[in-house]
Amino acid sequence: MFTPWLLKFACGVTDNKMMWRVVIVAVAAASVAWVTPASAQWFPQWEDFGRRPFWEQQPRRGYDWDYYRPGRPRVTHGGGRPFIEPEAPKKVALENNYTPNSIIIDTAARKLYLIVSHSEAYEYPISVGRRGFSWTGTEFISRVAEWPDWHPPKEMIARDRRLPDKMTGGLRNPLGARALYLGKSLYRIHGTNDAKSIGRAASSGCFRMMNKHVVHLVSMVVVGTPVTVVRRMPPIENRISPPPPLPLRNAAAQL
Repeated sequence: MFTPWLLKFACGVTDNKMMWRVVIVAVAAASVAWVTPASAQWFPQWEDFGRRPFWEQQPRRGYDWDYYRPGRPRVTHGGGRPFIEPEAPKKVALENNYTPNSIIIDTAARKLYLIVSHSEAYEYPISVGRRGFSWTGTEFISRVAEWPDWHPPKEMIARDRRLPDKMTGGLRNPLGARALYLGKSLYRIHGTNDAKSIGRAASSGCFRMMNKHVVHLVSMVVVGTPVTVVRRMPPIENRISPPPPLPLRNAAAQL
């Protein structure tokens, strides 16, 4: 370190105040030169601090990065709620023995049928549960909601931490314009604006259809309507039970 007399001898500084100022500046410069390499050595992740967006910064070792993230959204807005004009799908010939006005879902064909009669039905294109989320059985419509709120289940939130606890009804809401709740289960028949998902196995067990179709379906059914989910509709020749044979006495009477 420079001493006052050495500085005075080397630099020709004769003013004592000026001499001490020069000494302080020299000591400060030496301190910075010593501390900076040490800081980089002990905290190498700080070398690029400020050069990247804050969300790309690396946390200190031993800390949980989730602790520093902002909390998940509690409630998000689902968007606007415009009037949706109902549109009836095509009617198809469908030999069946189901009760008229009941719903049959063929998961393999990605079709929902609203039974009109024993020979005819409305055919709606739908999206079904992806592998591991498909199911079969019979439920009943327990509730119908217009522009329903969406409450993602905890299992879904665990898979995607970006999901909110609640999304209000609207065009951005994945439940669409209407939802038909199936019994006490978590499954629903509901609308969607995502036309690309129709005809695919893409959901977590619910059945999606276009908003214009679900509005039409809601106008045709009531709470208590049975919903039967099958993997595949039986062949045409097996859809209707054969009529019972005539009693022998009646058959003889016709001779």
